[in-house]
Amino acid sequence: MAQKSILTDKSLAFLEEYLNTASPTGYEWNGQNVWMDYLKPYVDEFITDDYGTAVGVINPDAKYKVVIEGHADEISWYVNYITDDGLIYVVRNGGSDHQIAPSKRVNIHTAKGIVTGVFGWPAIHTRDKSDEKSPKLENIFIDVGAENKEGVLELGVDVGCVITYPDEFIVLNKNKFVCRALDNRMGGFMIAEVARLLKENKKQLDFGLYVTNSVQEEIGLRGAEMITQRLKPNLAIVTDVTHDTTTPMIDKKTNGDAAIGKGPVVAYAPAVQNKLRNLIIDTATKNKIPFQRRATSRSTGTDTDAFAYSNGGVPSALISLPLRYMHTTVEMVHRDDVENVIKMIYESLLVLKADQSFSYFGKGNEKLI
Repeated sequence: MAQKSILTDKSLAFLEEYLNTASPTGYEWNGQNVWMDYLKPYVDEFITDDYGTAVGVINPDAKYKVVIEGHADEISWYVNYITDDGLIYVVRNGGSDHQIAPSKRVNIHTAKGIVTGVFGWPAIHTRDKSDEKSPKLENIFIDVGAENKEGVLELGVDVGCVITYPDEFIVLNKNKFVCRALDNRMGGFMIAEVARLLKENKKQLDFGLYVTNSVQEEIGLRGAEMITQRLKPNLAIVTDVTHDTTTPMIDKKTNGDAAIGKGPVVAYAPAVQNKLRNLIIDTATKNKIPFQRRATSRSTGTDTDAFAYSNGGVPSALISLPLRYMHTTVEMVHRDDVENVIKMIYESLLVLKADQSFSYFGKGNEKLI
């Protein structure tokens, strides 16, 4: 018998609005406002910083501080050069994939409002098959329908305007969520749902909980670096996405083995504090929450690294949501995994205690695993 979903109609309406709201790196505030509006009934207060990170706080007077975190920004482009013929060349804002750009529609965000454009590409009929060109950063371009550079400027488009894709949220086969920017607004969604469940189930924590939606992860964990210095947390549980490696052209020998629908992915890495990770795994096992494992070598490449290596070392763990087609406009996750990440974080918080030690030294620390 299938378990009852923890996601409500209100939750899913929020998710759709949140995903559909453009929040490119450095310009996350519109999405953050949607996120805070939803989270407001479930927290005691908010903290924000001047770069856009938003934090919902439960028990703000508690001395022991626990962070649960996702990042709010999506990859995008900047207008870099406008030709005399009115075509626009771009540079990345985060890890935008040049190979998916041709024939995509775009929204260019200007002081006058959104200007619609398209990434053009030469027709197959006109290309030299003996010297086939692949999309590259230097040969992809945007056409906004202007006759010349002056026409582009009259629309309000200039160098430095940020560019996003308009692709919106859909559901495939009842349980697959598809959209751009699931990386990582799904993280913001999941930590917001944890706060909702704590409030609706009247759970009392004996520590302060900082529900943190950081900015600028896609260009180097910048928002998390800033906010951890301000919050100075004692503990951090970070959620991000990781690769489903079951789709074509991905080598499991180098990328590990993970699949959507099989549960959250628990990370193994130097930045991951082992005793905290084991607490999460033990909690998941006790509550029959399925999970997968992934080793990430020198760094996790997520905000976990920013929290772990700040403030003298903050015990941190990473719970990832498996995702297909990362950094495309059709990123895909499984609804069951979304719910199980929420459950894993929620149940782990319920067993945490203020001033709980995660030291490796002392009796009972002889084993590595």
